[in-house]
Parts: sequence; C-alpha cells; structure tokens
Amino acid sequence: MNDAIPRSAPPPNMDPIDFETEVASLPLKGTLPAGLRGTLVRNGPNPVAPDPKAHWFSGDGMLHAFQIGDGQVRYRNRWVRTQRWQAAAEGKDLSGGFQEAPVSEQPKQQHDDGSANTNVIGHAGRMLALEEAHLPVEMALPALDTLGATDFGGGLHGSFTAHPKTDPRTGELLFFGYGTPAPLSAGMSFGVMSREGRVTRFERFEAPYPSMVHDFMVTERHVMFPIMPLTASMERAQSGRPPYAWEPEHGTRVGLMPRDGGTRDIVWWKGPACYVFHVMNAWEAEGSLFADVVQFPTPPLFPRPDGSPVSDKPPISRLVRWQFDLSSTTHEFTQTQLEEIPGEFPRIDERVAGLPYRHGWYVCRGVSQPGGPPRLYAGLVHIDHGTPHRDIYQFPAPDVVSEGVFVPRSADAEEGDGWLLATVWRGATDTSDLVVFDARALASGPLCVASLPHRVPVGFHGNWFPSKEEHQEQRP
Repeated sequence: MNDAIPRSAPPPNMDPIDFETEVASLPLKGTLPAGLRGTLVRNGPNPVAPDPKAHWFSGDGMLHAFQIGDGQVRYRNRWVRTQRWQAAAEGKDLSGGFQEAPVSEQPKQQHDDGSANTNVIGHAGRMLALEEAHLPVEMALPALDTLGATDFGGGLHGSFTAHPKTDPRTGELLFFGYGTPAPLSAGMSFGVMSREGRVTRFERFEAPYPSMVHDFMVTERHVMFPIMPLTASMERAQSGRPPYAWEPEHGTRVGLMPRDGGTRDIVWWKGPACYVFHVMNAWEAEGSLFADVVQFPTPPLFPRPDGSPVSDKPPISRLVRWQFDLSSTTHEFTQTQLEEIPGEFPRIDERVAGLPYRHGWYVCRGVSQPGGPPRLYAGLVHIDHGTPHRDIYQFPAPDVVSEGVFVPRSADAEEGDGWLLATVWRGATDTSDLVVFDARALASGPLCVASLPHRVPVGFHGNWFPSKEEHQEQRP
C-alpha cells in the first residue's frame, strides 16, 4: 500500500463491525407496503483485520439482508467467506489487496478468490457477490451461506466486473473484465451469459491503455467500454508507486461494439479526460447512442503517478449525458451536464435497462450546517426526465444514506412506479435504519422505517431479491 495516497475526508460510519447477528423482527415506524415481499441485500467492505492505511475499496465483503414480508422485517448479516476472509480470521494474510502490487505479472493464483465486497446480484437462480478482479462468489438465501467462487461450468476466466448488465428483454447477463489475464495490463474481456447461466460468448481484446474500468454501458444493439485515464501500471506497482494513478494526458476513450458483432469490431471514440465510476443508464435513439453517467473531473481517492495528490480539494461528481452521433466521422463524443446537484450511486428501474428511460435516483451531497462543509451521502434525489422538478429528501445531519434500490410495484407497473429502499446511519444513536419510500414521492418522507439495534457501515451496492412467488410473477 502506498502511504502517499490522498484521501478525501471520509464520510462517518466507515469503521467495520466485528460481529454477525440476526434480528427476528425489527421495530417499525409507519406501514410496510403490502406488495413489498422479498429481500434487500447490500454488500460492502468490512475487514476482519482493519488496517488504518488501507484503501476504502479493500476489505472483506459483508452482506446485510433485510427480509420483508407479512408486515415484518427480519435482518441477518454475514461475511462472504472467501479464502482472504479465512486467512484474515486465522491471523494470516493473502497478498493482493487493493492498491498493492501483485506478486508477479502472471494471473492471480486460483486459491485467491478476492474480497467479493462491491455488489451482489441475482442471475440464473443464483446469488452472486462480486468485485472486479476475481470470479463471482456464489451465496445462498436466506442464510447468506458462502458456496464459493464459480466459473459457471468453465465459461468464465479471470476478472469479472462488479457491474454486469441484465438485458430485460432476453434475460441475458452481459459482463466484462479489465486487467486480464495479466493484472494491471490493457487486456480486457467481454462475455454473455444466458438466462439459464450458460456462458454463450467470451472474447478478449486490448484497450488503448491500461485503466481501471469499474462500469460499462449496454444498449439494445451496442456495448460501450469506457477507458479513462485512471491508469494501471505494473512497473509503478513493482517499484513501490501507486498501481492506479491519474494521467489525464491520455484523455478518455470509449469503445463502441455492435452486439451482433465482436470485439474485433470495436471502434474507439475520443473525449476529454474525466472519471466515471457508475452509469445510470444507456440507450440509443435517432442515430445516436446516449449514456447518463456520474462524472468526476478527476478521480477521488487516487493520486498522481508519483503518489502526490491530484488536488487539495475532493472532486465533485454530477450527472452528465454522453452522446455518440453514429454519423460522426471524427468519432468524438459530447458531454452535457444534466444536474447541478452533486451525487453518486445512480440507479434506475432495471426493467428499462439499456432502453430509453424517464426515471432515475441517486444519492446527493448536502450541508452539515449553514455555511459548513459539504456532507456526502446526505439525501436521495429522484429524477424525472419528463419534468424539470426534482424530488429530493435530505436526512438530518449527520445521518448518512446508502444507494437507493428500486423495486417495482408489480411486474406490469409503469416505469418508476414502486418503492425505493435504502439504509441510513443515524449519527445521534450510532445505529442504522432501513427506509422505504414511494419512489416517485421522496420529498414526502419514508413510508416505513425499520430500526436496527446496531449500525450498517457505509458500503457500496445492493439489490432486491423477490420472494419466490413474486419472482415467478416478475420474471421477464
């Protein structure tokens, strides 16, 4: 780990918890919607052996599950029991933590199945805990048992993104990997998995330069691979400098690939240097591809190649629309800021993923007190692209809210009609709540609040797992 890595002021509630527990029935304030039946599962880094020098992105994955139904909310949390978790629990260590140099330029050994600390998704009847440098780790509901890393019958090889995309029309899962098969290289992969869990495509290609690629875009007929100048370097890593660092002179490149073609058909488009962790949605219309992304001018939490800070102030991210005019001969895309309110962790109604959409949600910044510094993750914003009005709910300082997860009211409900679920850390009590909103009426406040006797640390992503009967009704 490079001690010179700059760190923006972290939000509160970053420290891990050191226990696993179950709560049979959480106290409720308000009323749970009768149609809300299933489990919200969230993932985030929760190191067994905390290291104050460690990067926020490191740490053993821990799942937090809120099972909802019959007017009750049940809670359970479990670490993802990877080989790294097992080693840490035994007081040992496996090399290869985030922003640490790999042992060699060869692919990581199979016994290291990573940290599985970033996302958790469902596909082909399986629940998968994900990060972006290793294979998925299969988990099981409701107990959150760890079943182990899976390559889906030998179809997966190397890194697997934490942000695969499910095509709502076909049920296929599209995925990619970066820095593969050699770590910190320009090598990338792309693949498709059928609704049933069979890998039907797997291809490798080279990016214009090695980069950290956290997310990508999928539309009805295209895939887009964003390569931004948070560069990767094995030479830097092996010389004790930061493996990932900001080099804006490379500019941004985005590879456009037709879904009915292959990686040999990728065309690389150019844009100004910026950094994006997360995509809200992408779609195509009137001869162009569009992508709404949360864009930073420079990446937070990462240094320059020599380890010095990129800036003395944390960068601010906003929702920006990228447009790729397919008739362009210059292959340069445009960027248009959509929102003034800063934020992160964008989500949509996943039934319109890759298609033209109207509704989106993200976590916004706020102010701790009048004239005070910005407060990260202070509230939730609902965007309706059909109106300039913005629906916002801010939590009182110093509370911190997680990414919101949308749940449709029914399989055939119109887009955006449903609920938004999130967890909130309450600074006054050092505990956490599950909050349930009407997704299109955030400003009205939560419909229901379910209170935990302890806190859920700041994490990354989560998803909704319908109950079996609800899943059968909503299956595309």
